[in-house]
Amino acid sequence: MQDKVIPVAEPEIGEDEIRNVTEAIRSGWVSSKGPFIEEFEEGFSRYIGMKHGVSTSNGTTALHLALTALGIKRGHEVLIPDLTFASVANVVIYIGAEPVLVDSHTDYWCVDPGKLAGQVTNKTKAIMLVHSYGIPCDMDAIMKIAKDHNLYVIEDCAEAHGAEYKGRKVGTFGDISCFSFYGNKIITTGEGGICLTNNEDLARKVKILRDHGMDPNKRYWHQVVGFNYRMTNLQAALGIAQLKKISHFLSRRRKIAETYSSLLKTVQGIVVHPEMPWARNAYWLYSILIDREKYGVSRDELMLKMARKGVETRPFFYPIHDMPPYRKYARQRHFYVAERLSSSGMNLPSSVKLTEEQIQQVAKLIRDNQQR
Repeated sequence: MQDKVIPVAEPEIGEDEIRNVTEAIRSGWVSSKGPFIEEFEEGFSRYIGMKHGVSTSNGTTALHLALTALGIKRGHEVLIPDLTFASVANVVIYIGAEPVLVDSHTDYWCVDPGKLAGQVTNKTKAIMLVHSYGIPCDMDAIMKIAKDHNLYVIEDCAEAHGAEYKGRKVGTFGDISCFSFYGNKIITTGEGGICLTNNEDLARKVKILRDHGMDPNKRYWHQVVGFNYRMTNLQAALGIAQLKKISHFLSRRRKIAETYSSLLKTVQGIVVHPEMPWARNAYWLYSILIDREKYGVSRDELMLKMARKGVETRPFFYPIHDMPPYRKYARQRHFYVAERLSSSGMNLPSSVKLTEEQIQQVAKLIRDNQQR
C-alpha cells in the first residue's frame, strides 16, 4: 500500500466552516439550541424548494421521524428498494411495520416502478424510495402508483442533494423528503439530517417528535412519546457554510463524472454511471458496473488490485433480502437486478478535492487491469 491513498470520499472543509463553528463554540450554543439551526433549516428548505425543514441528528432519524409522523405503525407495510443501505429497512422495522422489498431498474439502478404496483396490498401505506448514488427515481411513474393506491411517499434523498427530475429537484415530490449530511455526502454537517415537507401540520408533528414529544408551548409537558433526534448548533454552523458551496460541489462532481465517463466508456466490460434523459444526477459517488465475462476480472479482484496501488474503492450495498435480519421479509427468492448490481457495482473516488491527475490515475488502473 502506498503512503498516499486516494479516498472514495472526503469533505472539503474551508475557512468559512471553521469560522462558523468557532463562532458557535465561542457563543456557548453548542447543543441543540442556537441561531445556526434555524438558519440552516430555512436555507436548505429554500434551496430544495420546500416550505418547512426540521433538522435531525442524522439521515436515519429523519426517516424514522417521517414514518412516525405519517402514522405508519404495526400491521402496515412500506414498499422499499431491495438495493439500498440497511437503514431504510431498519426504520420500517423500528416502528413495527413490514418492509416490502422491490427490485431495481436495470437501466438506472433505483427502484423499478414496474415492480412496485404488484407489491401493493390492503396493508400498504407508503412508498419509501431512494435516489440511489445520486440518480433520481422515475417520479412520474412512482407518484401515479401512490395516487392510484392512496399511498404516502417518502423520498430518501441522502445521496442526491440537488439532483433533478425533469428540471425539478428531488425531495419536492413526496409527502416528506429526508436528507443526510454525513461526512461523505454532497454537503456535510458531520452527522445530521433533515425532514422537508410542504405540509405545516406534518412539519409540526415531526418537530414535536424530534424534541422528545414535548409540547412546544408548555415546557416539559409531553403529549406523545418522542425521541431526542435534534441537530446541534455546531453541526448547523458547519452546514450553513457548506450550503453556500453546494452549487460548486455539484458542478465539480459533474465534471469529475464526465471525465470518468469519457475515459471509461470504451473499456469493454465497464458500464459507466447512467444518467437518464429526464434526470440530472447529483453524482454523490461515481459508480460503475464490472461485467466479469467481458472485462476478464471480477469486481472484487479489481478493487483489491486498486487498493494495492493506493486507490480506495467501495462495493455497492448488499441487497437487503440477502442479509440475515431481513430474509424473512423477502416475498420472492431472487431479486435479479439488485443481485447483479450488488455483485458487480463499485464506487470510485468521487471527492470534489480530486485532481485531474488523480482521476486519470484511477481510470488508467481500470483500463490497465482489463484482461483481454
